[in-house]
Amino acid sequence: MQTVVSVLLEEALPRVVTITLLIGAGVGLANLAVEYGLVTVVARVGRYLTEPANLPPEVGTAVLTNTVSVTAGYGMLAEFREEGLLDDRATLIAVVINTFFGFVQHIFTYYGPVLVPILGVQVGLMYVGARAGISLGISLVGLLAGAVLLRGYEYDPHALDPETPEEEVRTTRDKFRAAGTSTLERLRSIVPRLAVVYSLVFLALEYSDRILEALAEVGITEPAAAVDPIAGLLGLPGAAVPVILVSLVDPTTGAITVAPLIGDVLTPDQAVITLLVGGLVSLTIGTVKRSIPFQFGIWGASFGTKVIVVNVGLKAAFILVAIAVFFVA
Repeated sequence: MQTVVSVLLEEALPRVVTITLLIGAGVGLANLAVEYGLVTVVARVGRYLTEPANLPPEVGTAVLTNTVSVTAGYGMLAEFREEGLLDDRATLIAVVINTFFGFVQHIFTYYGPVLVPILGVQVGLMYVGARAGISLGISLVGLLAGAVLLRGYEYDPHALDPETPEEEVRTTRDKFRAAGTSTLERLRSIVPRLAVVYSLVFLALEYSDRILEALAEVGITEPAAAVDPIAGLLGLPGAAVPVILVSLVDPTTGAITVAPLIGDVLTPDQAVITLLVGGLVSLTIGTVKRSIPFQFGIWGASFGTKVIVVNVGLKAAFILVAIAVFFVA
């Protein structure tokens, strides 16, 4: 078991630095876009995504940014909320709409180059298609929610205007300095939260053995016992249970575990269902390890909790829908 210092330096610190750089890039780009008026240009494309949801066109910039970097996209939304362009309700809806566009990035960075080769073309495409459907469904819910809940809502069109007199002509250096100053101010409010929450999470994970011992004391000694009923309900063979348990910790390892079972033990549909069940169960670990530190770091505990509840709730609901589709197919 690692010491507290080694956990903080080797696990928490690299993650905090990485997330900080990405958030800084996103917020910095947002500020530069404001300084140069680029938000308006990009928003002309993004408005096709934001108009149906009654969101201001500037949000389209953040949504499209998600296809390159989810963290940067979230950073832009955080900046828009901080500047008063979005209130809490509009921000939540924008976050939901982001889902599919964040997934698009992962197709090229994870699903395509990693999972499809592991699972094979047939099962790989089936699983990626299921995940795409889940993400698209969530984004469509966001569009529908905006169309209903934000109808007639008015936004401050000057919320993102640079704070300078109209007659003042600023140089490129002035604009970069203003964008940099605004970005640093935003990071000062985010980085301390990131550091604290990530440190607590990684320390909890490192000392998880003690947590398991505590669970054993109250009678929970066999993790598979919680998964067996789910597998049985879906008609999955016993071999699916270890895959689900492995997916709880690492989805990629879950895919590696299920791959040799395809054809002989599991049908393609059963393999996809097994991975989806693993993804559903792993929402708990993913929330603790990634969502809580990330969302609390960006939004703070209060609004971050709302974002997590909405994201996890919608994801769980649509995973269940996808499982049902494969189950009855």
